[in-house]
Amino acid sequence: MLTELNIQDALRDCFDPVLPCNIVDLGLIRSITVTPDPEAPGAGIPGVPQKHRIHIALALTSTTDEAASQLSAQIANRLAGLEEAGRTEIEIVTEPAWSPLQITPAGRRTLGLDGNPSLVQIR
Repeated sequence: MLTELNIQDALRDCFDPVLPCNIVDLGLIRSITVTPDPEAPGAGIPGVPQKHRIHIALALTSTTDEAASQLSAQIANRLAGLEEAGRTEIEIVTEPAWSPLQITPAGRRTLGLDGNPSLVQIR
């Protein structure tokens, strides 16, 4: 069964168009909902994996239409590679707005924000 954790792992391959870090470690994912898709092709046929509908609420570091389009395309393309993924819906949310405080420790390391005294630490 496809889980939220499977999806988060896959989304670590999707990178923000502004900051050189994946969208999971930047804290852009607000929520992930995974539900079985009974209308997917092959549903109910023995031996065919159950497909799932995926809904992702996503904040942006840059609120341009170009950034939203680029991230949406990356996410849809990446999740299309998961055998159990069916329909993917991406909702761009503006509230609460993204803040650097949402970057994970792994993301801070990727961006070089930890262990460098000349950079402002994000806590």
